[in-house]
Amino acid sequence: MYLAVKSVTPINNYNLILTFENGEKRRFDMNPFLDKGVFKELKDISKFNSVRLSFDTIEWDNEADIDPEILYKFSVLVNE
Repeated sequence: MYLAVKSVTPINNYNLILTFENGEKRRFDMNPFLDKGVFKELKDISKFNSVRLSFDTIEWDNEADIDPEILYKFSVLVNE
């Protein structure tokens, strides 16, 4: 299922709160990615916190990005 990301908020412990176009809020844990390629740079919390929307997904200042399908598939629903 392809759902665009509509908002992103970095939170503690290298997690992100994502809102998708279907209205769901989900938490995505970046920890499993932080030892891989360009994502290693995001261990610097100021770089991690630079996350922003880019078209229908998210991107960081170092140009790292993640496909929105991956973000959705590996995130968990947040109960508000």
